[in-house]
Amino acid sequence: MKRMLIAAGVLAFASSPLLAQTDTSKVTINWNKTLIVSKTTPTLQLVENPMVRPGSPIHKNTFKALKELGADYVRYVPWFPYPKMAVAELKPPTGSNTYWDFTYLDSSMAAFMEATKGHSSVINFSTTPAWMWKTAKPVAYPDDAYGLCWDYNQGTELRDTTMKELTGYFSRLFSWYTKGGFTDELGVYHKSGHHYDIPYWEVLNEPDLEHKIPVQLYTKMYDAIVGELKKISPQTKFVGLSLAHVREPEYFEYFLNLKNHKPGIPLEGISYHHYSRPSQPQQDIDGYQYTFFESAESFLDKVRYIEHIRKRLAPQVFTQINEIGVILRSPRENGPIHEDYWNLAGSLYAYIFLELTKLGIDVAGESQLVGYPTQFPDVSMMNWENGNPNARYWVLRLIKENFGAGDVLATTTCKSKGNYIVAQGIQTKQGKKILLINKNKAEATVMLPVDVKAGSVRSVDVSTREQAPSQVAVNGNVVVLKGFGVSVVEVR
Repeated sequence: MKRMLIAAGVLAFASSPLLAQTDTSKVTINWNKTLIVSKTTPTLQLVENPMVRPGSPIHKNTFKALKELGADYVRYVPWFPYPKMAVAELKPPTGSNTYWDFTYLDSSMAAFMEATKGHSSVINFSTTPAWMWKTAKPVAYPDDAYGLCWDYNQGTELRDTTMKELTGYFSRLFSWYTKGGFTDELGVYHKSGHHYDIPYWEVLNEPDLEHKIPVQLYTKMYDAIVGELKKISPQTKFVGLSLAHVREPEYFEYFLNLKNHKPGIPLEGISYHHYSRPSQPQQDIDGYQYTFFESAESFLDKVRYIEHIRKRLAPQVFTQINEIGVILRSPRENGPIHEDYWNLAGSLYAYIFLELTKLGIDVAGESQLVGYPTQFPDVSMMNWENGNPNARYWVLRLIKENFGAGDVLATTTCKSKGNYIVAQGIQTKQGKKILLINKNKAEATVMLPVDVKAGSVRSVDVSTREQAPSQVAVNGNVVVLKGFGVSVVEVR
């Protein structure tokens, strides 16, 4: 049988002389004992911004990278910092005029749908028009569509508590993209010609931050929006919550309880996010390697807790953790980013993906395809200067091409100094594979099971940077792993 192995950042393969090293990590796998059957899909999100758009110097490469990835459950989010790119009706209707404008929304949506053709997507037009909220004065936004507006999401109370304005907006926007057009508030028909299939629609984004919406109000908004959109597209499934933080159990306890929803409103999916962050502003790459993984462990404990709530209240609901990444600083702050950072962030995603797989999470989405100065540069999976995918992208692609739902995770142990090496044996449709992750910047020697005899390895590590994974021949069952790497080894 053809056998595959995944190692993290392979530097070299050796045999018996290295085994004498006392700090060698030893991997043991019981292929006959199943840990869990995976239902986890690795994927990513694309957030609309000027560098994504047609005319950007990296537009072509961005959508080429997205298409070549071939992922499912790709999340697309036109987001509030650029109101003209995110909101279809920036002014409220009057007795004689409406102000629907899809000029900027359509172009990136079309590119996204073309790049993900044949794969499922999760669409989230997350920003509600500011005029729908009670504010002291009308919210101003730049005339320049590419001008930033970080304070667009003002107000904490909807001006129309019946939510007819809210549901009218989303039903028309949804119809624009799925039914070829819509009739506006004054009875005028607007033709789009779009008939996109939208299998998943996520309701708002990070409501705990954007407008600081309490769970009771969010649940009413969710019910109102889903109730209308289900009439338009009964087959579309809806994702709720999309929380930035998971520190408030009430959000899950309340939302996942069917008693708190209108009769007939389905609970189909939930989502929430995680970003590891430095523990202090002056921290550098030497500190990041510990802080980021400590933060991940804390998050994973919360996932376990949330899963208990979900299974108790709504076991039929799927979970998408659709923003996974690292944020170094505020998007308004610029600063140097160490070249090894991208490999560390890739290693972190690989580790979180593996742990979410063990927990039975449905979707693990890396964030985000394109960031750049003023738009979370440290979260980017593309080099915004030259348009090359960076190590974060290549790690996701390597994982996506080798792992997914239906894989069988075997009982695996890894004895390593400092517990920096993580190992997992996985039976896939292509054969047996072993995932090894080096969470530290230092090289590490790893002894794989004795039946690893020969093959090849594909690696993402500090030697590949923005290049596709390297591939080298394998001899023996001892590997020396470069720091922060992820690799695939084929064993014959």
